[in-house]
Amino acid sequence: MPDVEISFDLSRIDFRATSDQLMASYWGSARNDEMHRRAFANSLCVGAYIDGKQVGFARAITDYTVFAYLADVIIWPEHRGQGIGRRLVQALLEHPEVKTVSHWSLTTSDAHSLYQKFGFQTDGRYMRLERIPAA
Repeated sequence: MPDVEISFDLSRIDFRATSDQLMASYWGSARNDEMHRRAFANSLCVGAYIDGKQVGFARAITDYTVFAYLADVIIWPEHRGQGIGRRLVQALLEHPEVKTVSHWSLTTSDAHSLYQKFGFQTDGRYMRLERIPAA
């Protein structure tokens, strides 16, 4: 796996690249930049970087206490298959601001195996993780 830096600093997110990647995805094709600006501002966002250049993104929509929805986990095409998505998901699940969150959910059409590694259970596209929150 390449040396990947994970950062929750929203100011580091390459908005143009991230918005473009999401609009090119099967789940984000109906979105636009304004939707992404609002979504990112109202979520816990994380970026993945190699040599300072962004190569991935993910976010959690959360109340920071009980519930979180994992969304927009995306790795730039040329960096897929290197474990970067796994690092982003792990970073979100372990973030101190969501340590009490006991219910996580998400939907996916093609990445079930990634989320199952973290204990997510599947029911078709919908997946959920029930965990004992950290103290």
